[in-house]
Amino acid sequence: MLAAALATSCLRVPPDWDDTVFLGCWVGVVAAAAAVHLPRGVGPRWAVPLSLNAGVWTGAVIAAAGTRSDLLKSLPLALLAYPGAWLVARKGSIIIKVMASWLIAVSVLALSLQWAPTTPGYKPDHMD
Repeated sequence: MLAAALATSCLRVPPDWDDTVFLGCWVGVVAAAAAVHLPRGVGPRWAVPLSLNAGVWTGAVIAAAGTRSDLLKSLPLALLAYPGAWLVARKGSIIIKVMASWLIAVSVLALSLQWAPTTPGYKPDHMD
C-alpha cells in the first residue's frame, strides 16, 4: 500500500480533477469497509487489490490536496490494520464491523455532499 501511495503522490493532479479524486477515494473507502462484512473475510485474493486500491487513492488525494509530508502522516493510520487483525483473531470482529459500518455511513455522507446543491451558509459568501 505504501509503495502505491508513494508512486501516486508523485503525480501531478490537475485542479479540476480534485472532485474526481475525492470521489474515487470515498468509493474506495466504502469498498474496503464493506469487505469487512463478508462472511468468510477477504483472504489474500482480495486483500492485495484492496490494499493497492487504498494506496493509490491515498497517494492521489495527497497529490491533489496535500504535501509530500502528508504521506508520512498517513502511515500510522495504515498501521491500524494490526490491532484490527488482533481483534478479529480474538473473536472481537463485531467491534471492527461496527466501526466499518460507521465508516461506510460517513463515506456515503461525504460522497453525497459532492452532488448536493450549494445552499446558503454551506459555502462562504466571498466565494460566490
